[in-house]
Amino acid sequence: MAFTGKYELESQENYEEFLEAIGLLNAKTDHKVVTEVLQDGNNFTWTQTIPNWAWSNKFTIGQECELATMMGSKFKTAVTLENGKISIKFPQYLFTAEIIEDKLVMICVTSGDKGVTFKRVNKRI
Repeated sequence: MAFTGKYELESQENYEEFLEAIGLLNAKTDHKVVTEVLQDGNNFTWTQTIPNWAWSNKFTIGQECELATMMGSKFKTAVTLENGKISIKFPQYLFTAEIIEDKLVMICVTSGDKGVTFKRVNKRI
């Protein structure tokens, strides 16, 4: 399914626990995150915004890409798409995203002793 679209946060689970697990509890916001995805074949631009902050990555499915973390640190990883689900291994967590019933469902799972599963459901706007 095509990911292209603009989505607004509808619900989330384990948000604070996730931020604490990756050391970003001070980045907590009550603003509704807006995610915009532009897909052109296997090429993506993925942007998340709140007032006064934006985070954007460009990547190509099946290739190693240089991406940025929420705090701007650069890293390289391969991006995969299997069964309609995008997977990206960030330094501190595994990110997956898929479209379920026209909603963008994003899940971040941290590893280790502080293993946390953070889920965001975003409605198309």
